[in-house]
Amino acid sequence: MGGWIWALVPAVIVGGGWVGDNVRGALKTRHERRMELQQAAERRQLALDAANRPPEPVCGCTHHLAKHDKQGKCHEVVEAPTAWDADRKPLRYEARPCNCQQYVGPEPLGTVFAQEIVDPR
Repeated sequence: MGGWIWALVPAVIVGGGWVGDNVRGALKTRHERRMELQQAAERRQLALDAANRPPEPVCGCTHHLAKHDKQGKCHEVVEAPTAWDADRKPLRYEARPCNCQQYVGPEPLGTVFAQEIVDPR
């Protein structure tokens, strides 16, 4: 009876290592898949949030509608290059008014309050 136990000990040690490796590998794969699912859910939520936002009133000059007057002239200051090197890359900049002439983006809607038509009683 004692002879077969000694043959069982190496089998348990070798088999136990194989089982441990398989369990660790399975847990790692499960963790990676759960992380991918969580990241996909986060990307989906960000996309939904972006889709539900109204368009920003931004001009072609990249300035907000608030920077434009009633005639459409932009009143933001931008950095314009004043000196270039031999490769036509700007070396110096100076502040100048934006030369955009008119905002042509989406017009923001005002807040509207509508009274209920039907009496809820």
